[in-house]
Amino acid sequence: MANLIEMAKSQADSLLQAAYGRAVAGGRLPEGGLRGSVEIPKDTRNGDYAANHAMAAAKSMHMAPRRVAEELLACLELEGSYFSACEIAGPGFLNFRLAPAWYAAVLNNIISEGEGYGRSDAGHGERVMVEFVSANPTGPMTIGNARGGVLGDALASVLDRAGYDVYREFYVNDAGNQVDLFGRSIEARYLQLCLGEDAVEFPDNGYHGDDIRALAAMIRERDGDKYVDMPSEERRQAFVEFGLPYNIERMKRDLERYRIKFDNWFLESSLHSSGYVAETVQLLTDSGLTYEKDGALWLKNTELGADKDEVLRRANGFYTYYAVDIAYHRNKFVVRSFDRVIDVWGADHHGHAIRFAATMKAPALGLEGRKLDFLIMQMVRLVRGSEVVKVSKRTGKALTLSDLLDEIGVDACRFFFNAKPDTHLEFDLDLAVRQDSENPVYYVQYAHARICTLIENLAAEGVAVPESADFSLLTDEHETELIKQLASLPEEIRLAARDYDPSRINRYVTTLAGDFHRFYAACRIKGAAPGLLEARLCLADCVRRVIAIALSVIGVTAPEKM
Repeated sequence: MANLIEMAKSQADSLLQAAYGRAVAGGRLPEGGLRGSVEIPKDTRNGDYAANHAMAAAKSMHMAPRRVAEELLACLELEGSYFSACEIAGPGFLNFRLAPAWYAAVLNNIISEGEGYGRSDAGHGERVMVEFVSANPTGPMTIGNARGGVLGDALASVLDRAGYDVYREFYVNDAGNQVDLFGRSIEARYLQLCLGEDAVEFPDNGYHGDDIRALAAMIRERDGDKYVDMPSEERRQAFVEFGLPYNIERMKRDLERYRIKFDNWFLESSLHSSGYVAETVQLLTDSGLTYEKDGALWLKNTELGADKDEVLRRANGFYTYYAVDIAYHRNKFVVRSFDRVIDVWGADHHGHAIRFAATMKAPALGLEGRKLDFLIMQMVRLVRGSEVVKVSKRTGKALTLSDLLDEIGVDACRFFFNAKPDTHLEFDLDLAVRQDSENPVYYVQYAHARICTLIENLAAEGVAVPESADFSLLTDEHETELIKQLASLPEEIRLAARDYDPSRINRYVTTLAGDFHRFYAACRIKGAAPGLLEARLCLADCVRRVIAIALSVIGVTAPEKM
């Protein structure tokens, strides 16, 4: 798909290369080659694109940069290009001004590509797994899971539009200490129901939430007191076998409501039952990267560049989470052949990510050439007025994802949580439900709805959006700036995929909505002169299309009425 910004940059470079060839042939400049870059300047009043070729070549040509620029300009031919003029600025910048042909190409490109506008093949079909959320299935998902869900899903979406073959995965921690504690917590609540509140002491570090009480109540309602006299280990196993699938299904329902659907829910227990964890640890042992200490098996992670060694197998014979994580990532690369894996983790995993990246370089794992990246997101602070909302899962005093969706809706959740990952997020619940321009998601959605209403009203008067128009009539500054912003979507998607920063799309579509509102106030559409009316109506419709595409990338709807 076309990226008119990159095409303009490339064409400006090609025009300068051709001018240099003519300058050399005419004896104006010495041979030796011409190199430089073309960028969009912060201040576009002096030109839409700025090239630094003259300054980059000045030293090798033994000429003043401005003199090189003058010779290039003298030989520059712009006829038939995207540019109407070129001027010298400062020490030797060559500033290009866009021609009507470029603006028309942007709008025609949006119209012809439809919903595919903004797609590219930058990723060349590289197989990428994005693993995100992966919340412990021991209770309802909290706000941290909510942010990770949006960032992971939006990242997967921009990668898909940038030409990667993307796979979404949820890693289910259905084994280990937290599952054992989950079973003990349900057991205590169940026995309290059967024998009385004071008959059984609740584990100090147990899960105190109402969801544990609800699971215990469901078990008792279904089976009565049949588990009271059962051996504790057998009883807890039965409760885990009931509680985990129940919670996982609830997670799936909540996430689908949140517009997140995974390609796979991968069970940690499968790594144990298949022997893959033991096999992976044995590979590290056979390569001389482990040692025994105090009955435990340790990984020589410091030899791989980490700041400390890691326990792989405890003295009781159980494998640690670290060992399981190595096996899981080896499975991603070796068994399922992903070229790249991106893990979306919370800020509390930052140190683990650094050490784990070192582990993945172990030759014994056979991961040479594979790429493991981490998207580390900062914490969320929920506020309602001046009050901070608590989000602790262990104590049970938490606002869950489901609660949040009930309170402010999916669109606001997804838009607000898709903030820049590496910054702390203060989520203002009151702002998220306001219906005014201070609420960014409302501001953007209103722009889309406003255009839809405009189109509907004009259609009622017999004026439909034409398939094409004379876009050379769009010369007002508000019109050209709006078209430039429309042209930026493919580049924003490419950069969002490159930088693992889907929040770029939030900022992009908010800017686009603002540019449209200013255009709409300054440039009359209804009642404009024939020709200009059609061109402006086409422009407004292109804005509608692009807002809808950008919002769809981050999983937000584009309403037609508000």
